[in-house]
Amino acid sequence: MFTASNGLGARPAWSAALAQGLAAMAGPAHGGGSAPRGGAISDQELSDTDLVDLVQGGDATAFRGLVERFQGRIYAHIYGMIRNREEARDLTQETFVKAYRNMGGFRREASFTTWLYRIASNVTIDFIRKHRRVRISEFDERIGHQEQGEDSWDPDHLHRSPGKDLERSRLYQRIMDAMQKLGEEQRQVVLLREIEGFSYREIAETMGIPEGTVMSRLFYARKKLQALLQETDDPRK
Repeated sequence: MFTASNGLGARPAWSAALAQGLAAMAGPAHGGGSAPRGGAISDQELSDTDLVDLVQGGDATAFRGLVERFQGRIYAHIYGMIRNREEARDLTQETFVKAYRNMGGFRREASFTTWLYRIASNVTIDFIRKHRRVRISEFDERIGHQEQGEDSWDPDHLHRSPGKDLERSRLYQRIMDAMQKLGEEQRQVVLLREIEGFSYREIAETMGIPEGTVMSRLFYARKKLQALLQETDDPRK
């Protein structure tokens, strides 16, 4: 059922199920929409750089556009690391508070995306190391149903049968269970590469490590995750 990846460039067979499950939690890529800025241009029509320029220029309200644009993805990334919805929400909020407070120090050596993910990653790793016994929440069997607009996955746009939905949900649960058995650094590199689609350079910038280390961690993380999934796929185990 699971085919081992053929080299670092290949996307493992399990990555699609993981991506769809976490994308469901992230919601729409650009939030729920913003009122036009200055009566003409909405935040969604501005690039990340435009919004950063506005914030650094003293327009604090422009930061709302960045929050709406990234909060779903940041939440899904953090949840993928700790698998606890309440804590993931708190850490997402902490990420944006820290980002806002440090906007003046953002010097554009990297993209705003990688800079923001680095803050989120540092916040999450700090949390994990301070709470080694983080309570892992149970898989939400209601995934695929509307939950007041949060953590929802509308199955209609995927045009899948209820049986396929259940099968995909179970696969997602197995993958998330296996992810928790990886070290936090391996878990992080898998999420950034397989879910966010970051390049090795972007991951290196986000994690503050050499690209060679990124490639090594990704190789061993994929290998370990593949083995864990094959164990749970074996009916004799």
